[in-house]
Amino acid sequence: MAVARRVVDLPIGVVGGGIVGLAVARELTRRLPGVEVVVFEKQHDLAAHQTGHNSGVVHAGVYYPPDSLKARLCTAGRAMLAEYCADRGLAYEVCGKLVVAVDREELGRLDDLEARALENGVPGLRRLPGAAIPEVEPHATGIAALHSPETAITDFAAVARALAADVEAAGGSVLRSVRVEAVARRGGTVEVRTSDGPHRVRHLVVCAGLQSDRVGIDAAGSAELRIVPFRGEYMAVAAAKQDLVRGMVYPVPDPRYPFLGVHFTRLVGGGLEVGPNAVLALSREGYRRRDVDVRDVLRTLTWPGTWRLARAHWRTGVAELVGSLSRRAYMRRARRYVPAIGSRDVVRGRTGVRAQALARDGSLVDDFRIDHADGVTSVRNAPSPAATSSLAIAEHVIDRLPPLS
Repeated sequence: MAVARRVVDLPIGVVGGGIVGLAVARELTRRLPGVEVVVFEKQHDLAAHQTGHNSGVVHAGVYYPPDSLKARLCTAGRAMLAEYCADRGLAYEVCGKLVVAVDREELGRLDDLEARALENGVPGLRRLPGAAIPEVEPHATGIAALHSPETAITDFAAVARALAADVEAAGGSVLRSVRVEAVARRGGTVEVRTSDGPHRVRHLVVCAGLQSDRVGIDAAGSAELRIVPFRGEYMAVAAAKQDLVRGMVYPVPDPRYPFLGVHFTRLVGGGLEVGPNAVLALSREGYRRRDVDVRDVLRTLTWPGTWRLARAHWRTGVAELVGSLSRRAYMRRARRYVPAIGSRDVVRGRTGVRAQALARDGSLVDDFRIDHADGVTSVRNAPSPAATSSLAIAEHVIDRLPPLS
Protein backbone atom coordinates (compact mmCIF):
# COMPACT_ATOMS: atom_id res chain seq x y z
CA MET A 1 0.00 0.00 0.00
CA ALA A 2 1.41 3.37 -1.06
CA VAL A 3 2.16 5.85 1.71
CA ALA A 4 0.90 9.39 1.09
CA ARG A 5 3.63 11.98 0.95
CA ARG A 6 3.77 14.35 3.90
CA VAL A 7 3.08 18.04 3.21
CA VAL A 8 6.69 18.92 3.96
CA ASP A 9 7.83 16.49 1.24
CA LEU A 10 5.60 17.98 -1.44
CA PRO A 11 6.95 20.31 -4.11
CA ILE A 12 6.09 23.98 -4.48
CA GLY A 13 4.26 24.71 -7.72
CA VAL A 14 4.44 27.71 -10.06
CA VAL A 15 1.98 28.24 -12.90
CA GLY A 16 3.47 30.05 -15.88
CA GLY A 17 6.70 29.84 -17.86
CA GLY A 18 7.01 33.54 -18.55
CA ILE A 19 9.67 35.72 -16.99
CA VAL A 20 7.74 36.38 -13.76
CA GLY A 21 6.86 32.75 -13.10
CA LEU A 22 10.41 31.59 -13.84
CA ALA A 23 11.89 34.33 -11.65
CA VAL A 24 9.63 33.18 -8.80
CA ALA A 25 10.67 29.56 -9.34
CA ARG A 26 14.37 30.49 -9.38
CA GLU A 27 14.04 32.50 -6.19
CA LEU A 28 12.30 29.58 -4.50
CA THR A 29 15.22 27.29 -5.36
CA ARG A 30 17.61 29.90 -3.93
CA ARG A 31 15.68 30.40 -0.70
CA LEU A 32 14.77 26.76 -0.11
CA PRO A 33 17.63 24.56 -1.31
CA GLY A 34 16.61 20.94 -1.40
CA VAL A 35 12.90 21.71 -1.81
CA GLU A 36 11.51 20.58 -5.15
CA VAL A 37 10.03 23.34 -7.33
CA VAL A 38 7.89 22.51 -10.35
CA VAL A 39 6.79 24.97 -13.06
CA PHE A 40 3.71 24.25 -15.20
CA GLU A 41 3.78 25.85 -18.67
CA LYS A 42 1.08 25.05 -21.19
CA GLN A 43 3.14 26.02 -24.25
CA HIS A 44 5.97 23.96 -25.70
CA ASP A 45 8.20 27.06 -25.66
CA LEU A 46 8.93 29.27 -22.68
CA ALA A 47 8.23 33.02 -22.81
CA ALA A 48 5.66 32.33 -25.54
CA HIS A 49 3.35 35.26 -24.83
CA GLN A 50 3.94 38.61 -23.10
CA THR A 51 7.58 37.92 -22.23
CA GLY A 52 8.47 37.10 -25.83
CA HIS A 53 6.35 39.78 -27.50
CA ASN A 54 7.34 43.03 -25.81
CA SER A 55 9.73 45.79 -26.87
CA GLY A 56 12.55 44.69 -24.58
CA VAL A 57 12.74 47.98 -22.67
CA VAL A 58 14.31 47.89 -19.20
CA HIS A 59 12.46 50.75 -17.51
CA ALA A 60 14.16 53.10 -15.06
CA GLY A 61 11.02 54.06 -13.08
CA VAL A 62 9.95 57.32 -14.73
CA TYR A 63 6.20 56.75 -14.83
CA TYR A 64 5.03 55.08 -11.64
CA PRO A 65 3.42 56.68 -8.57
CA PRO A 66 5.96 56.83 -5.72
CA ASP A 67 5.51 54.05 -3.14
CA SER A 68 3.46 51.97 -5.58
CA LEU A 69 4.56 48.39 -6.15
CA LYS A 70 5.49 49.33 -9.70
CA ALA A 71 7.78 52.14 -8.52
CA ARG A 72 9.49 50.13 -5.79
CA LEU A 73 9.88 46.88 -7.68
CA CYS A 74 10.90 48.52 -10.96
CA THR A 75 13.73 50.40 -9.24
CA ALA A 76 14.96 47.30 -7.43
CA GLY A 77 14.36 44.99 -10.37
CA ARG A 78 16.28 47.09 -12.88
CA ALA A 79 19.47 46.87 -10.82
CA MET A 80 18.97 43.15 -10.22
CA LEU A 81 18.31 42.50 -13.91
CA ALA A 82 21.42 44.41 -15.00
CA GLU A 83 23.54 42.32 -12.63
CA TYR A 84 21.88 39.07 -13.72
CA CYS A 85 22.45 39.81 -17.41
CA ALA A 86 26.10 40.64 -16.72
CA ASP A 87 26.58 37.41 -14.77
CA ARG A 88 24.95 35.30 -17.48
CA GLY A 89 26.47 37.10 -20.47
CA LEU A 90 23.05 38.21 -21.73
CA ALA A 91 22.49 41.27 -23.88
CA TYR A 92 21.90 44.45 -21.88
CA GLU A 93 22.37 47.75 -23.69
CA VAL A 94 22.05 51.09 -21.92
CA CYS A 95 20.87 53.43 -24.66
CA GLY A 96 18.74 56.00 -22.81
CA LYS A 97 15.26 57.38 -23.39
CA LEU A 98 13.71 60.75 -24.14
CA VAL A 99 10.12 61.51 -23.10
CA VAL A 100 9.19 64.39 -25.38
CA ALA A 101 6.51 67.08 -25.09
CA VAL A 102 5.50 68.48 -28.49
CA ASP A 103 2.96 71.11 -27.39
CA ARG A 104 2.36 73.34 -24.39
CA GLU A 105 -0.63 71.32 -23.19
CA GLU A 106 1.76 68.48 -22.37
CA LEU A 107 4.13 70.53 -20.23
CA GLY A 108 2.09 70.11 -17.05
CA ARG A 109 2.08 66.34 -17.50
CA LEU A 110 5.82 66.44 -18.17
CA ASP A 111 6.25 68.35 -14.88
CA ASP A 112 4.31 65.64 -13.06
CA LEU A 113 6.45 62.92 -14.67
CA GLU A 114 9.62 64.71 -13.66
CA ALA A 115 8.45 64.95 -10.04
CA ARG A 116 7.55 61.24 -10.00
CA ALA A 117 10.86 60.22 -11.59
CA LEU A 118 12.90 62.27 -9.14
CA GLU A 119 11.03 60.85 -6.17
CA ASN A 120 11.57 57.34 -7.58
CA GLY A 121 15.30 57.99 -7.80
CA VAL A 122 15.62 57.57 -11.58
CA PRO A 123 19.38 57.75 -12.13
CA GLY A 124 20.77 60.66 -14.14
CA LEU A 125 17.38 62.15 -14.97
CA ARG A 126 17.49 65.65 -16.45
CA ARG A 127 15.05 68.10 -17.99
CA LEU A 128 15.89 69.40 -21.46
CA PRO A 129 14.57 72.48 -23.25
CA GLY A 130 13.53 71.95 -26.84
CA ALA A 131 16.80 73.34 -28.19
CA ALA A 132 18.78 70.67 -26.32
CA ILE A 133 16.77 67.67 -27.56
CA PRO A 134 18.98 67.20 -30.68
CA GLU A 135 22.02 66.82 -28.42
CA VAL A 136 20.56 63.48 -27.32
CA GLU A 137 18.46 62.55 -30.36
CA PRO A 138 19.49 64.64 -33.41
CA HIS A 139 16.33 63.86 -35.38
CA ALA A 140 13.77 64.24 -32.56
CA THR A 141 11.73 67.41 -32.13
CA GLY A 142 9.73 68.90 -29.27
CA ILE A 143 9.49 71.84 -26.90
CA ALA A 144 10.84 70.02 -23.81
CA ALA A 145 11.87 66.54 -22.74
CA LEU A 146 12.98 64.32 -19.90
CA HIS A 147 16.16 62.34 -20.52
CA SER A 148 16.57 59.04 -18.67
CA PRO A 149 20.11 57.97 -19.64
CA GLU A 150 20.03 54.63 -17.77
CA THR A 151 16.97 53.21 -19.53
CA ALA A 152 18.15 50.07 -21.30
CA ILE A 153 17.09 47.27 -23.64
CA THR A 154 17.47 43.50 -23.37
CA ASP A 155 16.01 40.25 -24.69
CA PHE A 156 13.51 39.19 -22.04
CA ALA A 157 12.86 35.82 -23.69
CA ALA A 158 16.57 35.01 -23.39
CA VAL A 159 16.47 36.07 -19.73
CA ALA A 160 13.49 33.75 -19.16
CA ARG A 161 15.33 30.82 -20.70
CA ALA A 162 18.33 31.49 -18.46
CA LEU A 163 16.06 31.56 -15.39
CA ALA A 164 14.56 28.21 -16.43
CA ALA A 165 18.05 26.75 -16.76
CA ASP A 166 18.81 27.98 -13.22
CA VAL A 167 15.68 26.26 -11.90
CA GLU A 168 16.57 22.97 -13.55
CA ALA A 169 20.21 23.19 -12.46
CA ALA A 170 18.98 23.53 -8.87
CA GLY A 171 16.91 20.34 -9.17
CA GLY A 172 13.59 21.91 -10.11
CA SER A 173 11.34 20.87 -12.98
CA VAL A 174 10.00 23.03 -15.81
CA LEU A 175 7.13 21.06 -17.35
CA ARG A 176 6.37 22.27 -20.86
CA SER A 177 3.16 21.49 -22.77
CA VAL A 178 1.35 20.93 -19.46
CA ARG A 179 -1.86 22.93 -19.14
CA VAL A 180 -3.32 23.73 -15.72
CA GLU A 181 -7.03 22.91 -15.91
CA ALA A 182 -8.18 23.42 -12.32
CA VAL A 183 -6.88 24.22 -8.85
CA ALA A 184 -8.44 22.87 -5.66
CA ARG A 185 -7.45 22.85 -1.99
CA ARG A 186 -7.25 19.42 -0.38
CA GLY A 187 -6.62 19.11 3.36
CA GLY A 188 -3.85 21.65 3.72
CA THR A 189 -2.37 21.02 0.26
CA VAL A 190 -3.21 22.24 -3.22
CA GLU A 191 -4.22 19.88 -6.01
CA VAL A 192 -3.27 21.09 -9.47
CA ARG A 193 -5.21 19.26 -12.14
CA THR A 194 -3.33 19.40 -15.44
CA SER A 195 -3.38 17.90 -18.92
CA ASP A 196 -0.59 15.65 -17.61
CA GLY A 197 -2.65 14.42 -14.64
CA PRO A 198 -3.02 15.66 -11.05
CA HIS A 199 -0.15 17.11 -9.04
CA ARG A 200 -0.20 17.83 -5.31
CA VAL A 201 1.85 20.76 -3.98
CA ARG A 202 2.26 22.39 -0.60
CA HIS A 203 1.88 25.91 -2.07
CA LEU A 204 1.06 27.24 -5.53
CA VAL A 205 2.12 30.55 -7.08
CA VAL A 206 0.03 31.52 -10.11
CA CYS A 207 1.82 33.69 -12.68
CA ALA A 208 -0.49 32.95 -15.59
CA GLY A 209 -0.36 36.29 -17.39
CA LEU A 210 -3.09 36.46 -20.00
CA GLN A 211 -5.00 33.68 -18.20
CA SER A 212 -4.37 34.93 -14.66
CA ASP A 213 -8.01 35.62 -13.88
CA ARG A 214 -9.14 32.20 -15.10
CA VAL A 215 -6.63 30.34 -12.96
CA GLY A 216 -6.70 32.91 -10.17
CA ILE A 217 -10.44 33.19 -9.43
CA ASP A 218 -10.56 29.81 -7.72
CA ALA A 219 -6.98 30.04 -6.52
CA ALA A 220 -6.74 33.36 -4.66
CA GLY A 221 -8.39 36.71 -4.37
CA SER A 222 -11.84 37.84 -5.43
CA ALA A 223 -13.45 37.86 -8.84
CA GLU A 224 -13.44 41.64 -8.96
CA LEU A 225 -10.86 41.83 -11.74
CA ARG A 226 -10.97 40.49 -15.26
CA ILE A 227 -8.21 40.36 -17.84
CA VAL A 228 -9.09 42.32 -20.97
CA PRO A 229 -6.55 41.79 -23.76
CA PHE A 230 -5.11 44.67 -25.76
CA ARG A 231 -3.18 43.90 -28.93
CA GLY A 232 -0.05 45.98 -29.44
CA GLU A 233 1.16 46.34 -33.02
CA TYR A 234 4.66 47.40 -34.05
CA MET A 235 6.09 48.91 -37.20
CA ALA A 236 9.61 47.96 -38.31
CA VAL A 237 11.69 50.86 -39.61
CA ALA A 238 13.55 50.39 -42.89
CA ALA A 239 17.30 49.84 -42.62
CA ALA A 240 18.08 53.14 -44.34
CA LYS A 241 16.51 55.10 -41.47
CA GLN A 242 17.21 52.93 -38.43
CA ASP A 243 20.15 55.10 -37.37
CA LEU A 244 17.96 58.20 -37.05
CA VAL A 245 17.12 57.17 -33.48
CA ARG A 246 19.99 56.42 -31.10
CA GLY A 247 17.98 55.02 -28.20
CA MET A 248 14.30 55.52 -27.42
CA VAL A 249 11.88 58.38 -28.05
CA TYR A 250 8.57 58.35 -26.15
CA PRO A 251 5.56 60.67 -26.02
CA VAL A 252 4.27 62.12 -22.76
CA PRO A 253 1.71 59.48 -21.71
CA ASP A 254 -1.93 60.20 -21.01
CA PRO A 255 -2.40 59.66 -17.24
CA ARG A 256 -5.89 58.21 -17.81
CA TYR A 257 -4.36 55.05 -19.31
CA PRO A 258 -1.63 52.61 -18.22
CA PHE A 259 -0.24 52.60 -21.78
CA LEU A 260 2.81 54.66 -22.76
CA GLY A 261 1.85 55.58 -26.31
CA VAL A 262 3.50 54.78 -29.65
CA HIS A 263 7.26 55.25 -29.36
CA PHE A 264 10.57 54.52 -31.09
CA THR A 265 12.71 51.73 -29.60
CA ARG A 266 16.00 50.18 -30.62
CA LEU A 267 16.34 46.38 -30.39
CA VAL A 268 19.25 44.42 -28.95
CA GLY A 269 19.35 42.26 -32.06
CA GLY A 270 19.57 45.32 -34.29
CA GLY A 271 16.87 47.40 -35.88
CA LEU A 272 14.37 50.03 -34.82
CA GLU A 273 10.68 49.65 -34.04
CA VAL A 274 7.75 52.01 -33.68
CA GLY A 275 4.95 51.04 -31.33
CA PRO A 276 3.03 49.53 -29.78
CA ASN A 277 -0.49 50.86 -30.03
CA ALA A 278 -3.27 49.44 -27.84
CA VAL A 279 -6.28 47.90 -29.60
CA LEU A 280 -8.89 45.77 -27.87
CA ALA A 281 -8.12 42.18 -28.93
CA LEU A 282 -10.64 39.46 -29.76
CA SER A 283 -8.39 36.70 -28.48
CA ARG A 284 -6.11 36.67 -25.45
CA GLU A 285 -3.47 34.78 -27.39
CA GLY A 286 -4.29 36.08 -30.88
CA TYR A 287 -1.56 38.08 -32.56
CA ARG A 288 -3.41 38.78 -35.81
CA ARG A 289 -6.47 40.95 -36.35
CA ARG A 290 -8.36 37.95 -37.70
CA ASP A 291 -7.71 35.85 -34.58
CA VAL A 292 -10.99 35.46 -32.70
CA ASP A 293 -11.66 33.32 -29.63
CA VAL A 294 -15.39 33.26 -28.89
CA ARG A 295 -14.80 32.36 -25.25
CA ASP A 296 -12.47 35.33 -24.81
CA VAL A 297 -14.89 37.69 -26.56
CA LEU A 298 -17.74 36.59 -24.32
CA ARG A 299 -15.67 37.07 -21.18
CA THR A 300 -14.82 40.58 -22.31
CA LEU A 301 -18.36 41.54 -23.36
CA THR A 302 -20.05 40.10 -20.28
CA TRP A 303 -17.83 42.03 -17.87
CA PRO A 304 -19.55 45.22 -16.61
CA GLY A 305 -16.24 47.06 -16.54
CA THR A 306 -15.85 46.68 -20.31
CA TRP A 307 -18.95 48.75 -21.03
CA ARG A 308 -18.09 51.37 -18.44
CA LEU A 309 -14.61 51.72 -19.95
CA ALA A 310 -16.08 51.96 -23.46
CA ARG A 311 -18.54 54.68 -22.48
CA ALA A 312 -15.81 56.78 -20.89
CA HIS A 313 -13.09 56.32 -23.52
CA TRP A 314 -14.72 55.33 -26.81
CA ARG A 315 -13.06 58.17 -28.74
CA THR A 316 -9.62 56.91 -27.80
CA GLY A 317 -10.64 53.39 -28.77
CA VAL A 318 -11.77 54.56 -32.20
CA ALA A 319 -8.52 56.47 -32.72
CA GLU A 320 -6.48 53.37 -31.82
CA LEU A 321 -8.53 51.26 -34.23
CA VAL A 322 -8.00 53.75 -37.07
CA GLY A 323 -4.27 53.66 -36.42
CA SER A 324 -4.37 49.88 -36.49
CA LEU A 325 -6.06 49.81 -39.89
CA SER A 326 -4.08 52.63 -41.51
CA ARG A 327 -0.29 52.75 -41.55
CA ARG A 328 -0.47 56.43 -42.47
CA ALA A 329 -2.67 57.22 -39.45
CA TYR A 330 -0.42 55.12 -37.20
CA MET A 331 2.71 56.99 -38.27
CA ARG A 332 1.03 60.41 -38.17
CA ARG A 333 1.31 60.32 -34.39
CA ALA A 334 4.86 58.98 -34.38
CA ARG A 335 6.09 61.64 -36.84
CA ARG A 336 5.34 64.35 -34.31
CA TYR A 337 8.45 63.17 -32.46
CA VAL A 338 10.74 62.04 -35.30
CA PRO A 339 9.47 63.79 -38.47
CA ALA A 340 12.04 62.13 -40.75
CA ILE A 341 10.42 58.69 -40.34
CA GLY A 342 7.05 58.37 -42.05
CA SER A 343 4.65 55.76 -43.34
CA ARG A 344 6.82 54.97 -46.38
CA ASP A 345 9.76 54.14 -44.10
CA VAL A 346 8.06 51.36 -42.13
CA VAL A 347 6.45 47.98 -42.65
CA ARG A 348 4.10 46.15 -40.34
CA GLY A 349 6.09 44.15 -37.82
CA ARG A 350 5.37 41.87 -34.92
CA THR A 351 2.54 42.10 -32.40
CA GLY A 352 1.98 41.37 -28.75
CA VAL A 353 -1.02 41.06 -26.44
CA ARG A 354 -1.04 42.85 -23.09
CA ALA A 355 -2.89 41.28 -20.16
CA GLN A 356 -4.61 44.29 -18.61
CA ALA A 357 -6.74 43.86 -15.52
CA LEU A 358 -10.01 45.76 -15.65
CA ALA A 359 -12.05 46.39 -12.52
CA ARG A 360 -15.83 46.02 -12.37
CA ASP A 361 -16.21 49.81 -12.22
CA GLY A 362 -14.43 50.24 -15.57
CA SER A 363 -11.07 51.39 -14.22
CA LEU A 364 -7.87 49.99 -15.70
CA VAL A 365 -5.83 48.58 -12.82
CA ASP A 366 -2.53 50.45 -12.89
CA ASP A 367 -0.43 48.79 -10.19
CA PHE A 368 0.76 45.22 -9.78
CA ARG A 369 -1.84 43.12 -7.99
CA ILE A 370 -0.78 40.09 -5.94
CA ASP A 371 -3.20 38.15 -3.72
CA HIS A 372 -2.59 35.43 -1.13
CA ALA A 373 -5.17 32.95 0.18
CA ASP A 374 -5.11 29.42 1.63
CA GLY A 375 -1.98 28.01 0.09
CA VAL A 376 -2.20 29.92 -3.20
CA THR A 377 -0.55 33.15 -4.28
CA SER A 378 -1.91 34.74 -7.46
CA VAL A 379 -0.16 37.45 -9.49
CA ARG A 380 -3.35 38.91 -10.91
CA ASN A 381 -2.06 42.02 -12.69
CA ALA A 382 1.51 42.28 -13.92
CA PRO A 383 1.76 44.44 -17.04
CA SER A 384 4.78 46.62 -17.87
CA PRO A 385 7.20 47.05 -16.13
CA ALA A 386 6.78 43.47 -14.89
CA ALA A 387 9.60 42.12 -17.06
CA THR A 388 11.99 44.81 -15.75
CA SER A 389 10.76 44.11 -12.21
CA SER A 390 10.62 40.32 -12.45
CA LEU A 391 13.48 39.46 -10.09
CA ALA A 392 12.20 41.96 -7.53
CA ILE A 393 8.61 40.70 -7.94
CA ALA A 394 9.92 37.22 -7.15
CA GLU A 395 11.52 38.44 -3.91
CA HIS A 396 8.37 40.39 -3.00
CA VAL A 397 6.15 37.35 -3.55
CA ILE A 398 8.35 34.94 -1.61
CA ASP A 399 8.91 37.35 1.27
CA ARG A 400 5.16 37.17 1.89
CA LEU A 401 4.65 33.43 1.66
CA PRO A 402 3.89 31.39 4.78
CA PRO A 403 6.75 29.27 6.15
CA LEU A 404 7.39 26.53 3.58
CA SER A 405 10.37 24.60 4.93
